[in-house]
Amino acid sequence: MHAPLFRLVVSLALSGAAVMSTAFAAPTSSAICGAVGSQHLATVEGAACRLADELEKAFVYPEQGKAYAAMLRAHVAEGRYATLTPDEAAYRMTSDLQAVAADGHLRVERLSQHQQGVGGTSPNFPVMEQGGWIAPGIAFLRINAFTPEASQTAEVAKFMADHADADAIIFDLRTHRGGGLDQMDVIFPWLFAKETRLVTMAMRRSVEEERGTPFGDTPTLRLMPGTPQESVREHWAKPNADARLHDAKVYLLTSRRTGSAAEHLALAMKHTGRGKLVGSHTAGANHFGGGIELTGELGAFIPVGRTYDPVTGKDWETVGVAPDVDLPPEAALEWVLKDLGIDAAQAALLSASHAPAIPIKKRSS
Repeated sequence: MHAPLFRLVVSLALSGAAVMSTAFAAPTSSAICGAVGSQHLATVEGAACRLADELEKAFVYPEQGKAYAAMLRAHVAEGRYATLTPDEAAYRMTSDLQAVAADGHLRVERLSQHQQGVGGTSPNFPVMEQGGWIAPGIAFLRINAFTPEASQTAEVAKFMADHADADAIIFDLRTHRGGGLDQMDVIFPWLFAKETRLVTMAMRRSVEEERGTPFGDTPTLRLMPGTPQESVREHWAKPNADARLHDAKVYLLTSRRTGSAAEHLALAMKHTGRGKLVGSHTAGANHFGGGIELTGELGAFIPVGRTYDPVTGKDWETVGVAPDVDLPPEAALEWVLKDLGIDAAQAALLSASHAPAIPIKKRSS
């Protein structure tokens, strides 16, 4: 699953890289990209060269990866990054990459900025909020990330077991930043009465052959024939022995902050018809991948695979997963409660008291 300096995770956030011990060094005129795989200086220009190599080798779409790489090498040759601090370089490189082709995950960051993010051991935001009974027979849980922590998986599993008599479950994903499959795989067994194909996941075969799969031996993933270019797996729901939630109504609250693995969950529930999405389109961050340490105090998140609807073959990159009920995300919980028979005044009060701690709307940048 892991290879030196590269950690694959199905995640919206950069994760798994370690802080570089080499201090930022002033750029020199010799910091020009050499052949692919060359040793690069510990400067922001060296980071751009290393990123170009990795994108050409590993990006989910080979031709797009080559286009990113060509741009970065040309900008290094022009001296575009030569006088920038690591923070300035991270911002400019990310902007340059997005100008070539928009991607919801691809970005450059200071290594110190993502150490406590999704995939780390201490996220700097609440992972789960307000899990419990929001009204008689109606269970509610806000999840802000799917982390690799076993304790969170256990907590989600306990929530499902403790609320197995619910008539309806509301999963609030309006501030969900992404993550992995573990928590989804303790939710799905309660909700499906039979084995059900959820989504399909494909990644560059060359990356998997060199670095392994980010999913290991996850039993809910089934290896498919694939192609010479892509290895392909299907994600399946496997029901447990408790049928109490098989007929429960399921709602997912979504917004433009609902990203990555949360969109995987949203598409799975929408594609199968098992849940109703209420709110706005999701973030449009489809491509999964992982964090890589560069040089010059910088790291990058490199997408190496994609998740898509097994029937249509379409993914949600840049466009998001469309809701079943399209309305402002701030009004989503109130709408769901009224749909479940809660009177309007009480629904408004419950919606206000169950507002997320994290702002639903993204900050403009």
